[in-house]
Amino acid sequence: MSQRPLLVAACCMLIGCAGLDPHADDPAAQRRLQHDAVGDCARLFAAIDRRIDAEGTRDAQSPRVAGFPHLRVDRVLARLAAAATVPSGDPLAAQWYRALVQRDADDRAIELANSTPTMVSDDELAACRETLRRADQAELAKVRAAAVVPDDYSTTLRALGLYPLTRHLFAAGIERWQQETLVIFAAQAAETTSGTRRLRYVPDAQPQGLPLVRDLSALGLPSVAGSELAELVVRHAPRLEIETAGDDDRPGALVWQPDGADGQRLVVAVAEQVLYVRSGYAQMADRWLLQLSYTAWFPGRPPERAPDLLAGRFDGLLWRVTLAEDGSPLIYDTIHPCGCYHLFVPGERVRAKAQPAGIDEGLFVPQTLLAPRTEQRIVLRLAAGTHQLQQVLVEAAAAAAGIRLALRDDDELRSLAFPGGGRRSVFAADGLLPGSERLERFVFWPMGVRSAGQMRQWGRHATAFVGRRHFDDPLLMDRYFERLP
Repeated sequence: MSQRPLLVAACCMLIGCAGLDPHADDPAAQRRLQHDAVGDCARLFAAIDRRIDAEGTRDAQSPRVAGFPHLRVDRVLARLAAAATVPSGDPLAAQWYRALVQRDADDRAIELANSTPTMVSDDELAACRETLRRADQAELAKVRAAAVVPDDYSTTLRALGLYPLTRHLFAAGIERWQQETLVIFAAQAAETTSGTRRLRYVPDAQPQGLPLVRDLSALGLPSVAGSELAELVVRHAPRLEIETAGDDDRPGALVWQPDGADGQRLVVAVAEQVLYVRSGYAQMADRWLLQLSYTAWFPGRPPERAPDLLAGRFDGLLWRVTLAEDGSPLIYDTIHPCGCYHLFVPGERVRAKAQPAGIDEGLFVPQTLLAPRTEQRIVLRLAAGTHQLQQVLVEAAAAAAGIRLALRDDDELRSLAFPGGGRRSVFAADGLLPGSERLERFVFWPMGVRSAGQMRQWGRHATAFVGRRHFDDPLLMDRYFERLP
């Protein structure tokens, strides 16, 4: 008797009788084998992806959809996939799908701008997207299932770090930080005058750049026109009062500067004061709300001792406001650009939800606030060196002036010009900011956060060492708060 049938049967058992086609569950791989327009387009996108990866210009903000590399997804679009579970001809499914296409078009344009020139034209890519769109209509169920954003936690690191045991030690450290922060906020609230030198920064009344807000109103997202968006960006931009001991405490613009022969070095140019702005969305009680985020970058965090696990090049603060339908603030929250130090400052129109018992990092509220009116502005007091938030104030919009802060689109950091020509993102292909590494990464790795303490790109902020939480999760506010009638 021939042994071939036995070998085939054995192979079938080893692979779970799933078939011998290694590409059976990968639509893109199957399409690359086709000898038609769909196959040509699948091979074109694969060739572009190989070139982008070879040059290290991959953008990590929105991952490609597995099996459909001509589509990209973020956590909002992944959440909206539920609204797309309708027949393929339905307008909701079509708009959701177009948003995935546009996300790839935007991100791929950035990647190609940061790469050496190619012979691929925009028209050729647009034609291929239309070809693949038609092919995808029979695969929409697979697209919806694959349109997910991978977790930013490493289960492997947590397993190696004995996370079920070691998390208790880290939870105790987080509790200490929270108690110290409460003391700082209380001390600032009791302070009437201060001998500490503070520099005051006030955002410009005219933004230099606005974040892109696409019209997905059919899927329930707020629709904001350009002039209305500009008004909201200016109204909610925070003023800064920063304890200033040196240049490390001055906010600036991220720029590429020459560094030796043909080299480039990323720096924070403090002569050019900037707040970077982006838009986002939260879903509370099934209603979508607009969010605006503002990031200030500093040259670094100087050491307070030797060694200082938290010191290093680059530092910053990311401040976010979640807006009600009328454009007034509901909730503020803030993190460090590494994702650490997540705290919330809710207004009077929400209340905290009861949280399950446990040691996972949860809602931390060092201060509440009466939401500022239209003619008022938020002021953030920051500490020298650490740049951590000390207090949130409200003042009249016509209050004393300060150093001007330009308002720019945060996405410009994904493709900054080199002095000698060419472009590059400030972030690496893994979404991390090179040069901003911290020694704390050698201590915090058992919590599963890759390179803890290092600055990272939007969409890559894990904000809890104990538990799992992402800053761009659209359900984050609903997890902690409910709106009052």
